[in-house]
Amino acid sequence: MKIAVYPGTFDPVTNGHLDIIRRATNLFDEVVVAVLRNSQKSPLFSTDERVNILKVVTEDMPTVKVLSFDGMTVNFVRSCGANVMIRGLRAVTDFEYELQMAQTNRVLAPDIDTMLMVTSLEYAYLSSTIVKELASFGENIDRFVPPYAAEKIREKFNR
Repeated sequence: MKIAVYPGTFDPVTNGHLDIIRRATNLFDEVVVAVLRNSQKSPLFSTDERVNILKVVTEDMPTVKVLSFDGMTVNFVRSCGANVMIRGLRAVTDFEYELQMAQTNRVLAPDIDTMLMVTSLEYAYLSSTIVKELASFGENIDRFVPPYAAEKIREKFNR
């Protein structure tokens, strides 16, 4: 069984993330979407909320499992029985950072490969940060995130 792990903060999950997840399900028997618990960031959603949102928006993808983790990503990848980590690329600016991380991970864990997936062109500009900023100004975010995520984001900003 070929398992891949797609780690990230997913705060919030966007249609660009879903594009990568959906395409990865065509390449692997199982895709673990790994939600990072990062104490250095102040996320809009708690880890549990992000996991729940991802479970709802990927429920039509039976080979996707959503889990949370902290610590070194390569250790989590190993704990899942995977040897591939997926990372998404939107633009050239992402490439430098992702290349550096992939090379570092390769030194730390030579048994784990990083697969860089270029997002579909229609989502190349999209980021969680942009979605949160638009939502904070009351803009319509429906075309950027799945409907359930949009509902949860609006709830956060209506408080």
